[in-house]
Amino acid sequence: MNSAAPHLAPGLRPFERGPTNPGPEAGFPVRDELLDSLAPDLAPLRDKVLAGTRLSFEDGQTLFATSDVHGLAALANYVNESLNGNRATFTFNRHLNYTNKCQYRCMFCAFRRDGDEADTVVMDMDYVREHLTANFSDGMKEVHVVGGINPDLPFDYYTELLRTIKETRPHLHVKGFTMIELNHLAEISGKPVEWVVEALREAGLDSCPGGGAEVLSPRVHRKLYNGKLPPEEWIATVKKVHRAGLHTNATMLFGHIETTDERLDHMVAIRGVQEETGGFLQFIPLVFHPENTPLQRLGKTTGLDSLRTLAVSRLMLDNVPHIKAYWIMLGLRIAQLGLLHGADDIDGTVVEEHITHDAGATTPQGLSTEELAGLIRETGRQPVLRDTLYTELQAV
Repeated sequence: MNSAAPHLAPGLRPFERGPTNPGPEAGFPVRDELLDSLAPDLAPLRDKVLAGTRLSFEDGQTLFATSDVHGLAALANYVNESLNGNRATFTFNRHLNYTNKCQYRCMFCAFRRDGDEADTVVMDMDYVREHLTANFSDGMKEVHVVGGINPDLPFDYYTELLRTIKETRPHLHVKGFTMIELNHLAEISGKPVEWVVEALREAGLDSCPGGGAEVLSPRVHRKLYNGKLPPEEWIATVKKVHRAGLHTNATMLFGHIETTDERLDHMVAIRGVQEETGGFLQFIPLVFHPENTPLQRLGKTTGLDSLRTLAVSRLMLDNVPHIKAYWIMLGLRIAQLGLLHGADDIDGTVVEEHITHDAGATTPQGLSTEELAGLIRETGRQPVLRDTLYTELQAV
């Protein structure tokens, strides 16, 4: 960094490091050489970041509007490297979509079925047990469990599903059930969310994913998924889950009818929840896939928009430890570039994914740990295999 710019305070950490942000490795130089030459609109934001000052909504508008995309990437990359050094993490996981029958008709979804289609899925426990035995390995760290809001399934189905997973694969971390699913389980059980979470924990639930938030915008909610959990109730539910002692992720589905201001509203809302609960581990911008949905006419957003959104997420969400470049939805090339635009994680092996591929994703169904590690190395990062909660980190 140019020594003629004393206000940049070399070596100052822009954000507080959390327990899962180890900071730079010994001898790793955090890349700050581009921060002296940012465009005039980004220079004041650079100074705020380096001083540890939280960026405002208006600052976020500047980040989305700037034409200095290289400067935006450099600033987000500096923050990421200050938090995580040269490490980029992934996990050895697999998805389990237990049903695709769903009572909602969200306009962005190609996964749901009414129940009378030939490809409707409702997994019984014998199938789950056989699937876990035949297709999961002892080395896997996580199973990601989500499904549609199926009105036919009783509450006991969900506890039995968790017990079956734990009995068959006791070592697996079960990351399951979005806030939408948990709210549905509270309704069908006649119990509060806190009771539902405790019952699921006793059955084997270890953490929750971040899906179902979509965009926390009342306008978008009314237009695209009006029957689903409203934004304020999603926020209320995730706070209850955090207070019950479970970590979750947070997602944002972008690239459809939402505005960049609505993306920022979403980020500020997530930041506010994190300030109150500290329960989010990751923020995951999910790019919308329009094929086979009523919104197919919109087309897919650009790679540049995806990278900008990753960078803005890293800069705005100063209290969320990790930003994920989810390769399934971004594509492999954009996910790789995301690791240089503020992201420090690319998810995992996945192996079998239906929600995004039903909407036209052309990414592979899954990758091996070796393939993921290779993709990370191509970016110059050090691949690190993690567990769900970032308590086990293994350089590979």
